[in-house]
Amino acid sequence: MKAAELCEDIRSYCLANANEAVVKKYARYFREGYDAYGLTTEKFNEKVTSILKDKGVDMKLVIEAGNLLVKSGKYEETGFAICLLKEFSEQFDIGTFKAVEKWFQSGIVNWAHTDIFCGELLSRFFEKKVITLKDLSKWRIAKNKYQRRAVPVAMLELLKTAKNYEPMFVFIEPLMTDEEEKVQQGLGWFLREAWKIKRKETEIFLLKWKNNAPRKIYHYATEKMTAQEKKRFKRDESR
Repeated sequence: MKAAELCEDIRSYCLANANEAVVKKYARYFREGYDAYGLTTEKFNEKVTSILKDKGVDMKLVIEAGNLLVKSGKYEETGFAICLLKEFSEQFDIGTFKAVEKWFQSGIVNWAHTDIFCGELLSRFFEKKVITLKDLSKWRIAKNKYQRRAVPVAMLELLKTAKNYEPMFVFIEPLMTDEEEKVQQGLGWFLREAWKIKRKETEIFLLKWKNNAPRKIYHYATEKMTAQEKKRFKRDESR
């Protein structure tokens, strides 16, 4: 099977199982636009399973097909690219990483795909020690705001094993004045989860940036704090 054939098979399936009611149900979560067929989760998973049963489907084919699927702009097509590739995570190497990071330039244009990409793919690269934070350095200044969002979201995986959070806090500092809301939400999410595990370290960082970082970051970062605890991280009134 060739990549174009796999893409055509996926698209034919999507068209045959399109559901406008599903599109309407989820469109409200995507202010940036939601171009979807409307596959149910059940139908999506059925197709993923069916594709993977084909012995001719390997990681090389999935990456090649993924390059085409991600460019389409269709929500489910990018979803297939990510979910199929994760099944080959045992084979991930730096070449795989270099191939899929290009997907942000070609078609990852919403928060959901960004977060799925981080949870299903980037987390595996970190687990296997294929990449380190250094490999995401340029992502912090990427033109695609969702690639910048991916930095703190991908780092959620590192919170589980890192003994010292300070290097991670230093790493996200270039993003702490980012003007894009989706990036700010990702940063707030990361800092909230960091605070749950290492409060003192996280609070030192939050205090450092409270007068200069966007408040959206702090809205999410302090979400689990008590009202009294949140007061410490308000901007100084004199500013």
